Amino acid sequence: MSFFKRLKEKLTGNPTEEEKVVAAINEEEAAEQKQDEVTEPAQIEATVDEMEKVEEVSETEISIEPETPVAIEDQEQQEQQEQQEQQEQQEVQEVAIVEEPVKEKKPSAWSITQKFKAGLEKTRNSFTSKVNDLVARYRKVDEDFFEELEDLLLQADVGFETVMELMDKLRFEVQRKNIKDTNGIQTIISEKLVEIYEQGEEDLIELNMQPKGELTVILFVGVNGVGKTTTIGKLAHRLKSQGKTVVLAAGDTFRAGAIDQLQVWGDRVGCEVIKQSEGSDPAAVMYDAIRAAKNRNADVLICDTAGRLQNKVNLMNELEKVHRVISREVPNAPHEVLLALDATTGQNALVQAQTFKEATNVTGIVLTKLDGTAKGGIVLAIRNKLHIPVKFVGLGEKMDDLQPFDAERYVYGLFADGLDKELQNKED
Repeated sequence: MSFFKRLKEKLTGNPTEEEKVVAAINEEEAAEQKQDEVTEPAQIEATVDEMEKVEEVSETEISIEPETPVAIEDQEQQEQQEQQEQQEQQEVQEVAIVEEPVKEKKPSAWSITQKFKAGLEKTRNSFTSKVNDLVARYRKVDEDFFEELEDLLLQADVGFETVMELMDKLRFEVQRKNIKDTNGIQTIISEKLVEIYEQGEEDLIELNMQPKGELTVILFVGVNGVGKTTTIGKLAHRLKSQGKTVVLAAGDTFRAGAIDQLQVWGDRVGCEVIKQSEGSDPAAVMYDAIRAAKNRNADVLICDTAGRLQNKVNLMNELEKVHRVISREVPNAPHEVLLALDATTGQNALVQAQTFKEATNVTGIVLTKLDGTAKGGIVLAIRNKLHIPVKFVGLGEKMDDLQPFDAERYVYGLFADGLDKELQNKED
Protein backbone atom coordinates (compact mmCIF):
# COMPACT_ATOMS: atom_id res chain seq x y z
CA MET A 1 0.00 0.00 0.00
CA SER A 2 1.41 3.40 -0.99
CA PHE A 3 2.31 6.01 1.62
CA PHE A 4 -0.38 8.37 0.30
CA LYS A 5 -3.07 5.70 0.56
CA ARG A 6 -2.08 4.76 4.12
CA LEU A 7 -1.87 8.41 5.08
CA LYS A 8 -5.31 9.21 3.69
CA GLU A 9 -6.84 6.24 5.54
CA LYS A 10 -5.36 7.42 8.82
CA LEU A 11 -6.40 11.01 8.25
CA THR A 12 -10.02 10.16 7.53
CA GLY A 13 -10.43 6.93 9.52
CA ASN A 14 -11.99 3.66 8.42
CA PRO A 15 -15.42 4.30 6.81
CA THR A 16 -16.50 0.71 7.47
CA GLU A 17 -15.91 1.08 11.20
CA GLU A 18 -17.71 4.43 11.23
CA GLU A 19 -20.72 2.84 9.53
CA LYS A 20 -20.78 0.11 12.22
CA VAL A 21 -20.72 2.71 14.99
CA VAL A 22 -23.54 4.72 13.36
CA ALA A 23 -25.63 1.56 12.92
CA ALA A 24 -25.12 0.60 16.57
CA ILE A 25 -26.17 4.08 17.72
CA ASN A 26 -29.29 3.97 15.53
CA GLU A 27 -30.26 0.54 16.93
CA GLU A 28 -29.80 1.80 20.51
CA GLU A 29 -31.94 4.90 19.86
CA ALA A 30 -34.69 2.77 18.25
CA ALA A 31 -34.73 0.44 21.27
CA GLU A 32 -35.00 3.39 23.66
CA GLN A 33 -37.84 4.89 21.62
CA LYS A 34 -39.70 1.55 21.62
CA GLN A 35 -39.28 1.28 25.38
CA ASP A 36 -40.63 4.82 25.82
CA GLU A 37 -43.69 3.92 23.71
CA VAL A 38 -44.36 0.86 25.90
CA THR A 39 -43.95 2.67 29.22
CA GLU A 40 -45.83 5.85 28.23
CA PRO A 41 -49.42 4.37 28.59
CA ALA A 42 -48.50 2.94 31.99
CA GLN A 43 -47.20 6.35 33.10
CA ILE A 44 -50.43 8.02 31.91
CA GLU A 45 -52.58 5.51 33.87
CA ALA A 46 -50.47 6.08 36.98
CA THR A 47 -50.89 9.85 36.61
CA VAL A 48 -54.70 9.52 36.25
CA ASP A 49 -54.90 7.31 39.37
CA GLU A 50 -52.81 9.82 41.29
CA MET A 51 -55.10 12.70 40.22
CA GLU A 52 -58.19 10.75 41.34
CA LYS A 53 -56.58 10.13 44.75
CA VAL A 54 -55.82 13.85 45.08
CA GLU A 55 -59.45 14.71 44.31
CA GLU A 56 -60.68 12.20 46.92
CA VAL A 57 -58.34 13.67 49.52
CA SER A 58 -59.52 17.19 48.62
CA GLU A 59 -63.18 16.23 49.07
CA THR A 60 -62.42 14.61 52.45
CA GLU A 61 -60.56 17.73 53.60
CA ILE A 62 -63.56 19.93 52.65
CA SER A 63 -65.94 17.83 54.77
CA ILE A 64 -63.68 18.00 57.86
CA GLU A 65 -64.43 20.69 60.42
CA PRO A 66 -61.94 23.57 60.78
CA GLU A 67 -58.88 22.58 62.77
CA THR A 68 -57.47 24.36 65.74
CA PRO A 69 -54.55 26.80 65.26
CA VAL A 70 -52.14 24.23 66.78
CA ALA A 71 -53.32 21.53 64.38
CA ILE A 72 -52.98 23.94 61.45
CA GLU A 73 -49.43 24.80 62.53
CA ASP A 74 -48.53 21.09 62.84
CA GLN A 75 -49.98 20.47 59.39
CA GLU A 76 -47.96 23.33 57.90
CA GLN A 77 -44.76 21.96 59.48
CA GLN A 78 -45.56 18.51 58.12
CA GLU A 79 -46.15 19.93 54.63
CA GLN A 80 -42.86 21.86 54.81
CA GLN A 81 -41.05 18.69 55.90
CA GLU A 82 -42.58 16.71 53.02
CA GLN A 83 -41.59 19.45 50.55
CA GLN A 84 -38.05 19.44 51.93
CA GLU A 85 -37.84 15.64 51.61
CA GLN A 86 -39.12 15.81 48.03
CA GLN A 87 -36.56 18.52 47.21
CA GLU A 88 -33.71 16.46 48.74
CA GLN A 89 -34.84 13.38 46.80
CA GLN A 90 -34.92 15.41 43.59
CA GLU A 91 -31.38 16.74 44.26
CA VAL A 92 -30.11 13.19 44.87
CA GLN A 93 -31.67 12.09 41.57
CA GLU A 94 -30.07 15.04 39.75
CA VAL A 95 -26.66 14.23 41.24
CA ALA A 96 -27.09 10.58 40.26
CA ILE A 97 -27.85 11.65 36.71
CA VAL A 98 -24.80 13.92 36.64
CA GLU A 99 -22.52 11.27 38.16
CA GLU A 100 -23.71 8.53 35.85
CA PRO A 101 -20.57 7.27 34.09
CA VAL A 102 -20.32 8.73 30.63
CA LYS A 103 -18.59 6.58 28.05
CA GLU A 104 -15.46 8.32 26.84
CA LYS A 105 -15.82 9.35 23.25
CA LYS A 106 -13.17 7.68 21.16
CA PRO A 107 -11.05 10.34 19.42
CA SER A 108 -11.45 10.44 15.68
CA ALA A 109 -8.64 9.56 13.29
CA TRP A 110 -8.52 13.19 12.17
CA SER A 111 -8.21 14.57 15.75
CA ILE A 112 -5.31 12.18 16.52
CA THR A 113 -3.54 13.21 13.31
CA GLN A 114 -4.00 16.86 14.26
CA LYS A 115 -2.36 16.17 17.65
CA PHE A 116 0.75 14.92 15.85
CA LYS A 117 0.67 17.92 13.52
CA ALA A 118 0.36 20.39 16.43
CA GLY A 119 2.87 18.54 18.62
CA LEU A 120 5.56 18.57 15.93
CA GLU A 121 5.03 22.22 15.03
CA LYS A 122 8.41 23.38 16.39
CA THR A 123 10.30 20.68 14.49
CA ARG A 124 8.28 21.36 11.35
CA ASN A 125 8.85 25.13 11.52
CA SER A 126 12.58 24.61 11.97
CA PHE A 127 13.29 21.57 9.83
CA THR A 128 10.57 21.36 7.21
CA SER A 129 10.60 25.06 6.36
CA LYS A 130 14.27 24.58 5.44
CA VAL A 131 13.36 21.52 3.35
CA ASN A 132 10.72 23.61 1.57
CA ASP A 133 13.30 26.32 0.86
CA LEU A 134 15.68 23.65 -0.40
CA VAL A 135 13.05 22.20 -2.75
CA ALA A 136 12.19 25.71 -3.98
CA ARG A 137 15.85 26.55 -4.68
CA TYR A 138 16.67 23.31 -6.47
CA ARG A 139 14.55 22.65 -9.51
CA LYS A 140 16.36 19.40 -10.23
CA VAL A 141 17.54 16.56 -7.99
CA ASP A 142 21.33 16.41 -8.07
CA GLU A 143 24.22 15.68 -5.69
CA ASP A 144 24.23 19.22 -4.28
CA PHE A 145 20.55 18.80 -3.36
CA PHE A 146 21.29 15.52 -1.54
CA GLU A 147 24.22 17.04 0.39
CA GLU A 148 22.13 19.93 1.67
CA LEU A 149 19.25 17.60 2.56
CA GLU A 150 21.71 15.42 4.48
CA ASP A 151 22.84 18.43 6.58
CA LEU A 152 19.24 19.38 7.37
CA LEU A 153 18.40 15.87 8.56
CA LEU A 154 21.49 15.77 10.80
CA GLN A 155 20.48 19.12 12.33
CA ALA A 156 17.06 17.62 13.17
CA ASP A 157 18.79 14.84 15.21
CA VAL A 158 17.71 12.10 12.84
CA GLY A 159 21.09 10.48 13.50
CA PHE A 160 24.09 9.81 11.28
CA GLU A 161 23.36 6.13 10.51
CA THR A 162 19.71 6.86 9.74
CA VAL A 163 20.59 9.78 7.47
CA MET A 164 23.13 7.72 5.55
CA GLU A 165 20.59 4.92 5.06
CA LEU A 166 17.95 7.41 3.95
CA MET A 167 20.31 9.04 1.43
CA ASP A 168 21.12 5.66 -0.10
CA LYS A 169 17.44 4.81 -0.41
CA LEU A 170 16.60 8.21 -1.94
CA ARG A 171 19.41 8.03 -4.50
CA PHE A 172 18.30 4.55 -5.52
CA GLU A 173 14.64 5.61 -5.79
CA VAL A 174 15.48 8.72 -7.84
CA GLN A 175 17.60 6.66 -10.19
CA ARG A 176 15.03 3.85 -10.46
CA LYS A 177 12.15 6.21 -11.26
CA ASN A 178 14.34 8.52 -13.34
CA ILE A 179 13.24 11.55 -11.28
CA LYS A 180 14.70 14.78 -12.65
CA ASP A 181 12.98 17.60 -10.69
CA THR A 182 12.10 18.13 -7.02
CA ASN A 183 8.35 18.03 -7.59
CA GLY A 184 6.94 15.36 -5.23
CA ILE A 185 10.30 14.69 -3.57
CA GLN A 186 8.83 15.25 -0.08
CA THR A 187 6.49 12.30 -0.60
CA ILE A 188 9.44 10.03 -1.41
CA ILE A 189 11.40 11.31 1.62
CA SER A 190 8.37 10.69 3.86
CA GLU A 191 7.79 7.19 2.54
CA LYS A 192 11.42 6.18 2.98
CA LEU A 193 11.50 7.54 6.56
CA VAL A 194 8.47 5.40 7.44
CA GLU A 195 10.13 2.36 5.83
CA ILE A 196 13.31 2.91 7.84
CA TYR A 197 11.35 3.18 11.08
CA GLU A 198 9.12 0.15 10.56
CA GLN A 199 11.79 -2.14 9.00
CA GLY A 200 9.11 -4.72 8.14
CA GLU A 201 7.87 -5.03 11.75
CA GLU A 202 4.24 -4.56 12.72
CA ASP A 203 2.30 -3.67 15.88
CA LEU A 204 5.36 -2.13 17.51
CA ILE A 205 3.30 0.27 19.60
CA GLU A 206 1.07 -2.35 21.24
CA LEU A 207 1.73 -2.89 24.94
CA ASN A 208 2.36 -6.47 26.01
CA MET A 209 -0.91 -6.82 27.94
CA GLN A 210 -1.65 -10.12 29.67
CA PRO A 211 -4.90 -12.08 29.20
CA LYS A 212 -7.92 -11.04 31.26
CA GLY A 213 -7.59 -12.19 34.87
CA GLU A 214 -3.79 -11.92 34.88
CA LEU A 215 -1.77 -8.98 36.19
CA THR A 216 0.23 -6.88 33.70
CA VAL A 217 3.26 -5.16 35.25
CA ILE A 218 4.72 -2.06 33.57
CA LEU A 219 8.01 -0.70 34.93
CA PHE A 220 9.01 2.92 34.20
CA VAL A 221 12.68 3.96 34.21
CA GLY A 222 14.57 7.11 33.23
CA VAL A 223 16.66 10.00 34.51
CA ASN A 224 15.33 12.86 36.63
CA GLY A 225 13.31 15.61 35.00
CA VAL A 226 12.06 13.73 31.92
CA GLY A 227 8.40 13.77 33.01
CA LYS A 228 8.28 10.13 34.12
CA THR A 229 5.68 10.52 36.90
CA THR A 230 3.44 12.71 34.75
CA THR A 231 3.63 10.14 31.95
CA ILE A 232 2.64 7.38 34.41
CA GLY A 233 -0.45 9.39 35.36
CA LYS A 234 -1.40 9.92 31.72
CA LEU A 235 -0.89 6.24 30.87
CA ALA A 236 -3.02 5.24 33.89
CA HIS A 237 -5.76 7.56 32.63
CA ARG A 238 -5.55 6.00 29.18
CA LEU A 239 -5.78 2.43 30.52
CA LYS A 240 -8.64 3.33 32.87
CA SER A 241 -10.59 4.81 29.96
CA GLN A 242 -10.25 1.37 28.33
CA GLY A 243 -12.03 -0.19 31.34
CA LYS A 244 -8.94 -1.55 33.12
CA THR A 245 -8.30 -1.46 36.87
CA VAL A 246 -4.95 0.22 37.47
CA VAL A 247 -2.76 0.33 40.60
CA LEU A 248 0.31 2.59 40.92
CA ALA A 249 3.50 1.73 42.85
CA ALA A 250 5.44 4.69 44.31
CA GLY A 251 8.89 3.21 43.86
CA ASP A 252 10.67 6.58 43.71
CA THR A 253 11.50 6.78 47.41
CA PHE A 254 14.64 8.85 46.84
CA ARG A 255 13.45 12.17 45.37
CA ALA A 256 11.75 14.53 47.81
CA GLY A 257 8.07 14.93 46.96
CA ALA A 258 8.02 12.12 44.39
CA ILE A 259 5.59 9.97 46.40
CA ASP A 260 3.24 12.91 46.93
CA GLN A 261 3.40 13.78 43.23
CA LEU A 262 2.36 10.27 42.26
CA GLN A 263 -0.42 10.35 44.88
CA VAL A 264 -1.78 13.55 43.32
CA TRP A 265 -1.89 11.82 39.94
CA GLY A 266 -3.50 8.75 41.53
CA ASP A 267 -6.25 10.92 43.06
CA ARG A 268 -6.76 12.78 39.79
CA VAL A 269 -7.04 9.62 37.68
CA GLY A 270 -8.81 7.51 40.31
CA CYS A 271 -6.11 4.89 40.92
CA GLU A 272 -4.89 3.45 44.22
CA VAL A 273 -1.25 4.26 45.03
CA ILE A 274 0.79 1.75 47.03
CA LYS A 275 3.55 3.57 48.92
CA GLN A 276 5.90 3.53 51.90
CA SER A 277 7.79 6.29 53.66
CA GLU A 278 10.45 8.33 51.93
CA GLY A 279 13.81 6.56 51.89
CA SER A 280 12.30 3.05 51.95
CA ASP A 281 13.70 0.20 49.89
CA PRO A 282 12.12 0.48 46.39
CA ALA A 283 12.17 -3.32 46.01
CA ALA A 284 10.05 -3.63 49.18
CA VAL A 285 7.55 -1.15 47.73
CA MET A 286 7.29 -3.25 44.58
CA TYR A 287 6.73 -6.39 46.64
CA ASP A 288 3.86 -4.73 48.57
CA ALA A 289 2.40 -3.26 45.37
CA ILE A 290 2.31 -6.63 43.59
CA ARG A 291 0.59 -8.27 46.57
CA ALA A 292 -1.94 -5.43 46.78
CA ALA A 293 -2.64 -5.50 43.03
CA LYS A 294 -3.24 -9.25 43.14
CA ASN A 295 -5.56 -8.97 46.16
CA ARG A 296 -7.60 -6.29 44.38
CA ASN A 297 -7.74 -8.28 41.12
CA ALA A 298 -6.16 -5.34 39.29
CA ASP A 299 -5.48 -5.57 35.56
CA VAL A 300 -2.37 -3.37 35.45
CA LEU A 301 0.33 -2.36 37.93
CA ILE A 302 2.44 0.63 36.86
CA CYS A 303 5.68 0.97 38.81
CA ASP A 304 7.49 4.29 39.25
CA THR A 305 11.22 4.26 39.99
CA ALA A 306 13.74 6.85 41.13
CA GLY A 307 15.29 8.94 38.40
CA ARG A 308 18.92 8.06 37.97
CA LEU A 309 21.77 9.03 35.69
CA GLN A 310 22.85 6.24 33.41
CA ASN A 311 26.45 6.49 34.72
CA LYS A 312 25.55 5.93 38.41
CA VAL A 313 26.46 2.27 38.90
CA ASN A 314 24.94 1.87 42.40
CA LEU A 315 21.56 3.24 41.29
CA MET A 316 21.53 1.08 38.19
CA ASN A 317 22.24 -1.95 40.42
CA GLU A 318 19.27 -0.97 42.59
CA LEU A 319 17.12 -0.93 39.45
CA GLU A 320 18.26 -4.47 38.64
CA LYS A 321 17.20 -5.54 42.17
CA VAL A 322 13.72 -4.08 41.61
CA HIS A 323 13.56 -5.97 38.34
CA ARG A 324 14.47 -9.25 40.09
CA VAL A 325 11.81 -8.82 42.80
CA ILE A 326 9.09 -8.20 40.21
CA SER A 327 10.20 -11.23 38.17
CA ARG A 328 10.13 -13.46 41.27
CA GLU A 329 6.57 -12.43 42.26
CA VAL A 330 5.05 -12.41 38.75
CA PRO A 331 6.39 -14.85 36.15
CA ASN A 332 7.76 -13.17 33.00
CA ALA A 333 7.24 -9.74 34.58
CA PRO A 334 7.78 -6.88 34.09
CA HIS A 335 5.90 -7.33 30.86
CA GLU A 336 6.95 -3.87 29.70
CA VAL A 337 9.97 -1.79 30.71
CA LEU A 338 9.27 1.69 29.38
CA LEU A 339 12.10 4.21 29.27
CA ALA A 340 10.95 7.82 29.51
CA LEU A 341 13.17 10.12 27.43
CA ASP A 342 13.04 13.89 27.09
CA ALA A 343 12.93 14.66 23.36
CA THR A 344 14.51 18.09 23.97
CA THR A 345 17.81 16.49 25.07
CA GLY A 346 18.53 15.28 21.53
CA GLN A 347 21.47 12.91 21.10
CA ASN A 348 21.91 12.57 24.89
CA ALA A 349 18.59 10.70 24.89
CA LEU A 350 20.20 8.15 22.57
CA VAL A 351 23.04 7.58 25.05
CA GLN A 352 20.55 7.17 27.91
CA ALA A 353 18.52 4.65 25.92
CA GLN A 354 21.60 2.58 25.14
CA THR A 355 22.71 2.38 28.82
CA PHE A 356 19.26 1.67 30.25
CA LYS A 357 18.71 -1.03 27.66
CA GLU A 358 21.79 -2.87 28.93
CA ALA A 359 20.68 -2.61 32.58
CA THR A 360 16.94 -3.35 32.38
CA ASN A 361 16.17 -4.80 28.95
CA VAL A 362 14.05 -1.82 27.86
CA THR A 363 11.09 -2.93 25.71
CA GLY A 364 9.83 0.47 24.62
CA ILE A 365 10.43 4.21 24.66
CA VAL A 366 8.07 6.94 25.85
CA LEU A 367 9.32 10.14 24.26
CA THR A 368 8.13 13.09 26.34
CA LYS A 369 8.01 16.80 25.46
CA LEU A 370 8.08 16.13 21.72
CA ASP A 371 6.01 19.30 21.32
CA GLY A 372 8.77 21.34 22.98
CA THR A 373 11.68 20.52 20.67
CA ALA A 374 12.79 21.51 17.19
CA LYS A 375 14.72 18.23 16.89
CA GLY A 376 11.96 15.62 16.72
CA GLY A 377 14.06 13.44 14.41
CA ILE A 378 15.51 11.69 17.49
CA VAL A 379 12.59 9.23 17.20
CA LEU A 380 14.13 7.78 14.05
CA ALA A 381 17.64 7.69 15.49
CA ILE A 382 16.54 5.68 18.55
CA ARG A 383 14.52 3.21 16.53
CA ASN A 384 17.14 2.67 13.84
CA LYS A 385 20.22 2.44 16.05
CA LEU A 386 18.88 0.59 19.13
CA HIS A 387 15.94 -1.26 17.57
CA ILE A 388 13.72 -0.20 20.47
CA PRO A 389 10.25 0.90 19.41
CA VAL A 390 8.86 4.26 20.50
CA LYS A 391 5.53 3.19 22.01
CA PHE A 392 4.17 6.56 23.19
CA VAL A 393 4.92 10.22 22.55
CA GLY A 394 4.02 13.25 24.65
CA LEU A 395 2.46 15.89 22.43
CA GLY A 396 1.28 18.41 25.04
CA GLU A 397 0.26 19.07 28.64
CA LYS A 398 -3.31 17.72 28.56
CA MET A 399 -4.33 14.34 29.99
CA ASP A 400 -4.97 12.82 26.55
CA ASP A 401 -1.86 14.27 24.88
CA LEU A 402 0.03 11.01 25.48
CA GLN A 403 -0.52 9.18 22.20
CA PRO A 404 0.61 5.79 20.84
CA PHE A 405 3.40 6.42 18.37
CA ASP A 406 2.41 6.14 14.73
CA ALA A 407 5.07 6.31 12.03
CA GLU A 408 2.77 7.66 9.29
CA ARG A 409 1.25 10.35 11.52
CA TYR A 410 4.71 11.26 12.84
CA VAL A 411 6.12 11.75 9.35
CA TYR A 412 2.98 13.64 8.34
CA GLY A 413 3.56 15.92 11.34
CA LEU A 414 7.08 16.61 10.07
CA PHE A 415 6.06 17.36 6.47
CA ALA A 416 2.40 18.41 6.91
CA ASP A 417 2.53 21.60 4.84
CA GLY A 418 4.24 20.09 1.80
CA LEU A 419 2.31 16.81 1.99
CA ASP A 420 -1.03 18.62 2.21
CA LYS A 421 -0.24 20.39 -1.06
CA GLU A 422 0.90 17.20 -2.78
CA LEU A 423 -2.13 15.29 -1.48
CA GLN A 424 -4.41 18.01 -2.81
CA ASN A 425 -2.67 17.97 -6.20
CA LYS A 426 -3.05 14.17 -6.46
CA GLU A 427 -6.77 14.37 -5.66
CA ASP A 428 -7.29 17.19 -8.20
